[in-house]
Amino acid sequence: MRVSISVTNYSWEGGPAKHLDAVARTADETGIDTVWVADHLIQADPMVDPTHTEHLEALTTLGFLAARTERVRLGTMVACAMFRPPAVLIKAISTLAVLTEGRVWFGVGAGHQAEEARAMGLPYPETARRFEYLEDTLLLARQMWAGDDSPFQGRQVRLESPVSSPNPAVRPRILVGGAGERRTLPLVARHADACNVFDIPDGDATVRRKLAVLASLCEAVGRPYEEIEKTISTRLLPGESGAAFAERCSRFADLGIDHAIVITRDPWTPETIRTTARATTIH
Repeated sequence: MRVSISVTNYSWEGGPAKHLDAVARTADETGIDTVWVADHLIQADPMVDPTHTEHLEALTTLGFLAARTERVRLGTMVACAMFRPPAVLIKAISTLAVLTEGRVWFGVGAGHQAEEARAMGLPYPETARRFEYLEDTLLLARQMWAGDDSPFQGRQVRLESPVSSPNPAVRPRILVGGAGERRTLPLVARHADACNVFDIPDGDATVRRKLAVLASLCEAVGRPYEEIEKTISTRLLPGESGAAFAERCSRFADLGIDHAIVITRDPWTPETIRTTARATTIH
C-alpha cells in the first residue's frame, strides 16, 4: 500500500517555514510516497478550525518542498484547471518535474469552490464549461509532454505553438480529482494515470461502485483498468495509532485501492507522519 500525506493546514505556531521543512524531511525519510498540497488561495478545508485561515499557494510551496527533499514525490491535490492559463499550469508542473528529476504528480480537477473564486477574482464558469476546460488541459499536457508543438485547438483552449522546453525526461503522472460518474471518471478512463475516491462513513459500497464504474469505462475505451492507480483520500483521526491506521489501509487494499492519501485536521507533525508511514508495509 502506497501512503501519502496531503497538507491542508498551515497553521503551525511560529509560521510555516520551519515546520513545513520538518514535514518534508520526515516524509522523505519514512517511506511516504508523496507530499501533496491543496491548490487553494484561502483555507477551504471545512474540518480545519475556522480561525486557522493560513494557506500557501500550491505551486510555490511545491518548489520549496522540492528543494528540501530527495526521494518523496510531490503533487497538487488537486490543481484547479481554471485558476491559471493551462500552458502556465503545465509549464509549472514541467519545471518541477525537470528540477526534481521526475518526482512530480500532476493532480488536476475542474474545481468546486465557487466562493473562493468569487472572493479572489478567479474564473469559475458553469459546470459543463469547467469540465471542457479540464479536458482541454489534460489533452494539452499530453501533447506538450510528447514534444508536439503543433497548434492546439480544444473546446475552450487554443494555443498557436505549445512548446515544452526543457521537456521532463520523466512525464508527470496525471491524477484527475473527483469521482463523479458522469463527467470525472470518464476523463480518468481516457486521460489519467490515477483516480481519487473518498473515504466516507460506511462508504465501502460506494468505493466498490465507483471502481466498478471506472472499470466499465476503461473497457468501453479499450484501456486496461489495471493501468490506473486507485487512490483514496482519508483522514488520520486525532489520537489514532499507527496500528489502527494500518488496519484501515488493509481494508482499503481489500477494496482494490493502491494508494491512501491522508489529511489531518491539525497541521502535520513528524510524529503524525511516522504514525501514517506505518501503513506503507501493507501489501
